Amino acid sequence: MAFKLGNEQRGIKTSAIRKKNVGEGTIARANMDGSIDVDPSVKLNSKFGKRVIKHEQAHLGQMQSGRAAYGDDWVRDGNKTYHRKDGKIKYNGAWHKEGSSVFPWEKRAIKAEKDV
Repeated sequence: MAFKLGNEQRGIKTSAIRKKNVGEGTIARANMDGSIDVDPSVKLNSKFGKRVIKHEQAHLGQMQSGRAAYGDDWVRDGNKTYHRKDGKIKYNGAWHKEGSSVFPWEKRAIKAEKDV
């Protein structure tokens, strides 16, 4: 199920919000194509659902501005690239689970949630 957003919010182009299984322990995912995948259990109009969308829109904004990008085995934030493997990212010499609040890109997205 996809929801098309008819306008841009804060200059962030979101092509679609799709209800989709995004993996165990994951609620949502921002994609390089501008779409957002959200676990089917999330009610998009709830306060939690709105926070999830704000969080992922922050990631989309980072990608659309060129500040962030990712591939199957890497994540780039600013001018630094981090190794990515088996659901973890190597950051400051240690492997952390994707989505961990230790990452600067996650800290920015968590801060964006507070606007809801």
